[in-house]
This record gives sequence, C-alpha cells and structure tokens, in this order.
Amino acid sequence: MTADAAPAPHRGGLPPAVVDGLVVTWRNLKRIPRIPELAVFAILQSIMFVLLFAYVFGGAIPLPGGGSYREYLMPGIFAQTLAFAAVTTAIGMTEDMNKGIIDRFRSLPMARSAVLSGRTTSDVVYNAGILVVLMLSGLAVGWRVHDGVARFVAALVLMLGFAYAMSWVGVFLGMTVPTVEVAQQVGFITIFPLTFLSNAFVPTQSLPSWLRPVAEWNPISAIVAACRDLFGNPTIAATSFPMRHAVLVSVVWIVVLLAVFAPLGIRRYRSASAR
Repeated sequence: MTADAAPAPHRGGLPPAVVDGLVVTWRNLKRIPRIPELAVFAILQSIMFVLLFAYVFGGAIPLPGGGSYREYLMPGIFAQTLAFAAVTTAIGMTEDMNKGIIDRFRSLPMARSAVLSGRTTSDVVYNAGILVVLMLSGLAVGWRVHDGVARFVAALVLMLGFAYAMSWVGVFLGMTVPTVEVAQQVGFITIFPLTFLSNAFVPTQSLPSWLRPVAEWNPISAIVAACRDLFGNPTIAATSFPMRHAVLVSVVWIVVLLAVFAPLGIRRYRSASAR
C-alpha cells in the first residue's frame, strides 16, 4: 500500500481557517445572483429612503446654523442602512440553522470558525455594495464630500467596521431566535428605534433634555457625527463628549460591540453544535 498523501497546501499559504472562511463567504455571496430579488429590493429600499427624506421631509427640517439638509441627511442614511446589517445576518443565520445547513457544515472537514467568519464577512461585502448604491443616490440629490480622499476613505473604513460589528450582533440574534420571521421582527424592533433615537435625521438639540444624552451616546449618533465631520458635511455644534469626539467614540463603540457580541455569538454557536 502507498503512504497516505499529504493534504493539499492552501493557496497563498493562508491558514486553513482563513481559507475555509473565504469559501463560506463566497458561498453566501453566490446567493445574490441566484436570488436577485434580495439585492433588487434592498437597492430599491435604499433609494426610496434617500428620495423620501431628501424631497419629502427635507424641506420641513431646518438646520440650526444653516446648511444643506441633504448633505446632513446622507451620513444618517448610511448609518441606518449599516445598522440593519444585524438584521440581515440574523435572518441568514436563522435560515441556515432551520434548513440544516449548519449541521452539514459541521460534518465537513473544515474549521468551525469558518461558518461565522464567512457569514459576517459576506454580509459586510453585501452591505458595502448597498453603500455604493446609497452614495450614488446621494450624489444624485446633492450630497458631496468636501474634505479630500483620505478623510473619505477613513469614513468608509469606519462605516464598514460598524457594519462588521453589527453583523456579530446579528449572529447572536440569529442563533437565539427560532424562526426567520422572529429574527426579522426582533431585529426590526431593536435597530429601528436606535436609528431614530439619534442624530441621523434631526439634530439631538431638538429632543427633550432628558432624552438628549441617550441619543448622543447612541452608537449610531457617533458614527453619523464622525462621518459628517470626515465628509465635510454640515454638523451641529455640540458640547457633549460623544459629539465632540465622534471618531474616537465610534471606534470605541465598534470595539465594545465586537468584544460583547462576538464571544456571545461564538458561545451560542458552540452550544448549538454540542446538542
């Protein structure tokens, strides 16, 4: 008998867990052209939000100190869309659990971490595509970037980091709820109030005094304020710490969300694997 053949080397010398995660990422992304309705409705929803707020509500919301409301609006739309990355991930995880796909992955000779890393990475790529559509829509209604390429790229990195952190929130939610319908409802009632209890669409100064600190410490408010600053879009002068140091607070929120929900999601996945 011949000796057992050595396992095939991984491409580029990448660790096996990384290669397996990229394979699962590609598997998740291949669903988009196979089910084009998912991308089409997500794109239409994004464009609808831009047009609705720019043309319907824009004239009714004056900015203290002046400035273009459409430029003020777009970072809020970006942050709202990326916050809902958690819902997208939660639905995908719940669907895979209910269809038994996770059990099939467990039976394969692959890294256990690939299921979660592949899911979160693919959802970030998916949301990056939606972000491109939003930016093109924003340019069409008058949004512009004024502070150079470097700060624009820094804002993109910050937003995609936020999307990645929110996808881990979705992993935890998706591993906790029993059905896709429940995942969608839980994600909606969790994320939707956060997006409106923030500075995404109106200045926090317009809120009641007891509610204003909650809105200013909202992670979405930090992301929005940071992007407005980096893009050179209109901002509202604020004296609170999170609004004066929005980039720093945004990074801290991203780290906190990852530190809390990544271990929780991994723990839920391991407990489900042990059943």
